[in-house]
Amino acid sequence: MERLRVVDSLAAVPAAQWNTLAGGNPFLRHEFLGALTDSGCASARRGWQPQFLLLERAGVLAGAMPLYVKSHSRGEYVFDWAWADAYAQHGLEYYPKLLCAVPFTPVSGPRLLAADAAARGTLAASAMAAARDFSSLHVLFAPEGEACELEAAGMLLRRTVQFHWTNAGYADFDDFLARLSQRRRKTIRQERRRVRAAGVHLRWLRGAEISERDWAFFYRCYANTYALHGMPPYLNLEFFLRIGAAMPEHFLLVLAERRGAPLAAALDVIAGDTLYGRYWGALEHVPLLHFEACYYQAIEYAIAHRLARFEGGAQGEHKLFRGLLPTETLSAHWLAHPRFARAVEDYLEREALGIARYVNELNEHTPFKVSFPAKEEP
Repeated sequence: MERLRVVDSLAAVPAAQWNTLAGGNPFLRHEFLGALTDSGCASARRGWQPQFLLLERAGVLAGAMPLYVKSHSRGEYVFDWAWADAYAQHGLEYYPKLLCAVPFTPVSGPRLLAADAAARGTLAASAMAAARDFSSLHVLFAPEGEACELEAAGMLLRRTVQFHWTNAGYADFDDFLARLSQRRRKTIRQERRRVRAAGVHLRWLRGAEISERDWAFFYRCYANTYALHGMPPYLNLEFFLRIGAAMPEHFLLVLAERRGAPLAAALDVIAGDTLYGRYWGALEHVPLLHFEACYYQAIEYAIAHRLARFEGGAQGEHKLFRGLLPTETLSAHWLAHPRFARAVEDYLEREALGIARYVNELNEHTPFKVSFPAKEEP
C-alpha cells in the first residue's frame, strides 16, 4: 500500500532509507539536508520552508523529493528574477513558489529520489499537483533522464552553463599543463609563481583531519568574503560543524598559510570519482590566491587521487582559461498561469538557441591544443 505525505523536517525520516534513495550523492544525504534545516539556513524564516515529499510503501520509504516553498529566488543559481518582475508588473503574485533543489548548491543530481520508475512518476505527478497551490514549480539541476521525464509530464526545460574539468589520465599537473596552449600554460605557471612569491603555501586536509578549529577558521574566511560584498552568508557555522561531524569523508579543505598562519581556505566536496568546488573565503587579499586555492589545487588533487571530474560550480568564464570546459545543465519549470507559461516557453526556446551559440563560441576558445605530442618540454 502506497502513502504520500509531506514533512517539514527529516528528523523522523529514517536516515538509512533516505540515503539509499540518494544513491551516495553527498548533497542529498539525510545528514546534509537535515543540517541545512536544523541549523536554520534553509528554514521558513529564511524563505526556505521545507516541504519534503515522501512516498512510502508498506511503511518503507520508496520515494522522496527535497521540496521547499520559496518566498524569494535567492540561493538558487537558476535565475528567474525577470519572471517574478513580469508577474509583478501585471499585478500577479509570483511568490510563494514551489522549488525542488538542494539549497545554495548548484550541483546536478537526482531530484526524484525513487526506488523505481513508477515511484519517480508518482513523485513527479504529486509535485505538479501540489504546485497548483502556488505560482509555479521549479526543479533545478536535474540529470538529463529526470529532466526528460519532467518534460514529458508537462514541464518546460531550461539550459544553463557551468564549467567542468575532465581528467584525461594526466600523470601530474605538469602533464595537464602540457595539453594546454603555450599562452595558457605560461599564464597558469606565472599565476602559481606569484602566489608562492607572496609567501603563501597550501596544504590539503581530508575528512577527519579537519578539526573543529579548522572548520571555525574556514567559516571566518567564508563569512568575511560575503561581508566584503555587503551580503550576509547563506550558511552558518553550525551547518558546517554538523556536516563535518556527520559525513567527514566527503570533504577536502585546502588551507592557505603564510609563515604557518592560515589566511584563506577553499572547501571541496568529494563524491565517488568527482570533486566539487563549493566554498571559498579569505581574511586578506592575495592576488591570484583564489585561482590557486579553488582551481589549481583542486585539479592537482583530482589528478593525484585519480578522480574523473572536477566541477567548478556556477558561472565564471575565467574558468575556461584554466582548463574547465562549458557543460550544459538542466532545470524544469511549470507555471500555473497559462499566458505566462506560453511566454516563458517562447523565452526558453530563444534562450536555448543562445545557450547553444554561447557554448559553441566558448569551445572555439578552448585552452587546450588541438593536438599535442606524447611528451613536450616545458
